[in-house]
Amino acid sequence: MGFCLSVISGCSLSQSIARCKGRFPALGNSLGGNGLLVAQFTAGEWLALIQHELLLMAAVFFGIGLLDELAMDAAYIWLRLTGRTKTERLPGTDLRDEELMGMAAVFIPAWREDAVIGPTLTHALASWPQEDLRIYVGCYRNDPETQASIAVAARADRRVRMVIVGEDGPTSKAHCLNRLYLALQDDEARMRCKAHMVVLHDAEDMVDPAALVLLDRAVWLSDFVQLPVMALPPSDSRWIANHYSDEFAESHAKAMVVRDALGCAIPGAGVGSAIARPMLDRLARAHQGEPFARHSLTEDYELGQRVVALGGAGRFLRVRTQGGSLVATRAYFPSSLETSVRQKTRWVHGIALQGWDRLGWGGSLLNRWMTLRDRRGPLAALVLACAYFLVAASFISGLAVEFGLVAALEPSPLLRALLLFTLAGLFWRCAARAVFTAREYGAAEGLRAIPRVIVSNIIAIMSGRRALAAYFGTLRGAPVVWDKTEHSDHPAIALQRELPA
Repeated sequence: MGFCLSVISGCSLSQSIARCKGRFPALGNSLGGNGLLVAQFTAGEWLALIQHELLLMAAVFFGIGLLDELAMDAAYIWLRLTGRTKTERLPGTDLRDEELMGMAAVFIPAWREDAVIGPTLTHALASWPQEDLRIYVGCYRNDPETQASIAVAARADRRVRMVIVGEDGPTSKAHCLNRLYLALQDDEARMRCKAHMVVLHDAEDMVDPAALVLLDRAVWLSDFVQLPVMALPPSDSRWIANHYSDEFAESHAKAMVVRDALGCAIPGAGVGSAIARPMLDRLARAHQGEPFARHSLTEDYELGQRVVALGGAGRFLRVRTQGGSLVATRAYFPSSLETSVRQKTRWVHGIALQGWDRLGWGGSLLNRWMTLRDRRGPLAALVLACAYFLVAASFISGLAVEFGLVAALEPSPLLRALLLFTLAGLFWRCAARAVFTAREYGAAEGLRAIPRVIVSNIIAIMSGRRALAAYFGTLRGAPVVWDKTEHSDHPAIALQRELPA
């Protein structure tokens, strides 16, 4: 069955080539009696042979990946049919009028975020008027622009505290968060009042008015709570930025819901995440006084995993308002290819590669399945790269066949069955992506989500390659730095621009 299966079965190279002779008549003329005269292959025959082996490898791995996705889809459909994933609806009352059940601290790390931190704070303070709210914004001593923006946005509101990190930035996002944790401890000691939860947000987020009260109630029953994330589609980037909309719409409506229902660890998104205050102290005691993983590129993802490792409970909270709007954190995502690849490189590096080293493979069998799904990025990038190479190779092979330079490829029955299976799976996955996207963004965006799969794949290939290179760099001693995404616009500003004068 070719080189791929010969490696598994222990066949020799000549035996592997001999197995291909029946499906490549032109190759047989060049093999000789014993099948060892491979040097006589023409360039076209070599291309056909390599194409067949790559096609077999890609089909096998795509088939395995499709089985994984079908298992997730089946779990989701079963949970929907049994009513275990029904999205709750909020009552008609405005949750902004509800009081908190204790002091709530919000941590926002910021490095060179002067363009967006002001709108973020202004919108958060207006959306969450509760007196028991405290917003801690971390910035660096060598970033006066961000300091100025924080001071202007906070004005005289005592609920905002700017915490200046006593080192030149950037260090790492987790290092900044750990400094905010120390500031919270100092305030608690001085006020003799302890917060009951800490909410994590980024400097570019637009918070949901109902989110704080929902998290406030949920964290009393769970140690870690995660709200959905909605990537808002900017009008100037329907293909790069909007592919985040497609991915989050599906992941935070299906995969995260299934993880929650099955009792698996809930990975933190770093935004719209709440952690119970006692659990934060337990994490600090378990990690030399630092609850956030300083040397991790994805400390938010690790947070949810480490909570479960300490015996805590995580929850994914999916709720809609009476009007049908999803209670979620909204933000703009990178709109250029370079920035998107940089961001996803950090995610793949931190989750798939660092996560393997730092977190291992603990937990139940179901949790290990979810961990495997989280870490498949580099392998997926390799298989996708092979698939796109095969598209180009098929075009060249077609021309070679047309001009009589090489015989047409005659795939084996197994390969033909794999190709049909993966093709059907592709149609199924594109349809599912379109449905989830359309539910949140409308039918037009749902249809655009289908061709955007190609954009998503290209970015995955590029980021997977860069993540591997960056990971090998850290193995040689390269430091982990805050490779943050630059932000120039904020959803709250765009919302104001759309309002009638």
